[in-house]
Amino acid sequence: MCLAVPAKVLTIEDEGPTRMARVELAGVTQRVSLAYLPDVGPGEYVIVHVGFALQRLDEQEALRSLEIFAELAAATEQLE
Repeated sequence: MCLAVPAKVLTIEDEGPTRMARVELAGVTQRVSLAYLPDVGPGEYVIVHVGFALQRLDEQEALRSLEIFAELAAATEQLE
């Protein structure tokens, strides 16, 4: 199963021809490629899938999605 998740862009790191960003995914920081979204900046939210930022998200939409993921995780824990 593949999953694309909302992440907040913390910093931008220019490395040669590829712009990279450090993003926060549920409290964990990760580096992702900005090849598909070269004009994204710090503070914005993006959808991340397999190391690439694929789509820009409105902050309210991103926070709601993260809330839903947290609710699903809590429900899964209750089932186990």
